[in-house]
Amino acid sequence: MVRRHGVTDVIGVAQGDCSFTQALMEVLQYRGVKITPFSFPYDRDPRTVSLEIRKLAMRFGTTVARAKGWKRRLDAVRQAALEIDRLTWEEGQVTGEENHLWLVNCSDFEGNPEEYERRALAFLSEARQRPARHDLIPIAFVGVPPITSGLHAFFEESGARTVLNEVQRQFAMPTPSRTLTEQYLEYTYPYSFFERLSDIRREVVRRGVRGVVHYVQSFCFRQIEDILLREEIGLPVLTLEGDEPGPIDGRTKIRIQAFLEMLH
Repeated sequence: MVRRHGVTDVIGVAQGDCSFTQALMEVLQYRGVKITPFSFPYDRDPRTVSLEIRKLAMRFGTTVARAKGWKRRLDAVRQAALEIDRLTWEEGQVTGEENHLWLVNCSDFEGNPEEYERRALAFLSEARQRPARHDLIPIAFVGVPPITSGLHAFFEESGARTVLNEVQRQFAMPTPSRTLTEQYLEYTYPYSFFERLSDIRREVVRRGVRGVVHYVQSFCFRQIEDILLREEIGLPVLTLEGDEPGPIDGRTKIRIQAFLEMLH
């Protein structure tokens, strides 16, 4: 995609995300793409996070102070997304798929934060008029956002609603923070699984979750974390593995239905 669209600059998360990223960065650099590394320290050292943010600002000709101004501006936009999240689990007025899409788009606000906020506020106005649904089994969706389409909708058709989209919710930066360093220290995804597990435990209790769906991507090192999740979460877990983009297949549908029958 970088080569097809003529992208000239790429920020590569060299630590804290996919273990293949460093090699990919080297290939892109070989192809003439300018690479800027960014690393989340495993030990969540605030000094290291601050240094990485300063280096990134300098690389692109800005300052941390100006970036903090954007943080305040985007915090207001994120509040609309977090209210959509609340309407999902507390009021039962937003579907799991709608929750997934609004939160996952907090990764870049679809390139236009003002337009995203306008549409989110309009969606909230409409959603608040809906009748509440509390007849569906509340489940949590943890792991990387799925590339298999139709998963959330099929759960809903089968009698369950996703009331927690773990990583998507983290894209909305749900924990209040004063500085960029604090914000990226509270962001659970790039650190150890134990930071994520603490967040998942807290939210499944708060949202009354009865079952957990762990979505993992083929050939991703995060598959190994399924061991820890199953041993520590204290709830039934269904692990689904995605390979490539495409609609949900028949075998997966059967597994989902069997899982929900067990929860019933």
